[in-house]
Amino acid sequence: MDQTDRRIVRELQKNARLTNNELAERVNLSPSPCLRRVRNLEREGVLQGYTAIIDYEKYGLPISVFVSVKLHEHSEESVQAFEASVKDVDEILECYLMAGSQDYMLHIVTPSLKAYERFMKETLHRIPGISAIESNFAIGVVKRAHDLPSLSS
Repeated sequence: MDQTDRRIVRELQKNARLTNNELAERVNLSPSPCLRRVRNLEREGVLQGYTAIIDYEKYGLPISVFVSVKLHEHSEESVQAFEASVKDVDEILECYLMAGSQDYMLHIVTPSLKAYERFMKETLHRIPGISAIESNFAIGVVKRAHDLPSLSS
């Protein structure tokens, strides 16, 4: 990936709805090579998709919870069962495998505290292999970035 590819990625992070002609102009390429580069970035998995950025609160999901999860054991079977379970849960936006005292960090959104309580009882507690759960509620957003930082050559 060269600097031109990085410029393409940065421009698409700012506005993925740019036409190829607009993008080509912003990165100083003609349209055909620009489109070829975008297609290569998609094929290589650098660009994994295009999506809208949603305001959770305005959408009706004002409660963001960051949940630390510790597993009973770390066998391949136990880890695979947990990971497969969380992939199917819509309220879990993100799941990260962690280093440190906790095994996973989940980002969960929900419309209310009552809905989160129901989610805990009916969904999270039913996932096999969990030994400990710690919920941390976000009370405000200071920064929510989507653009990757530039890399120095």
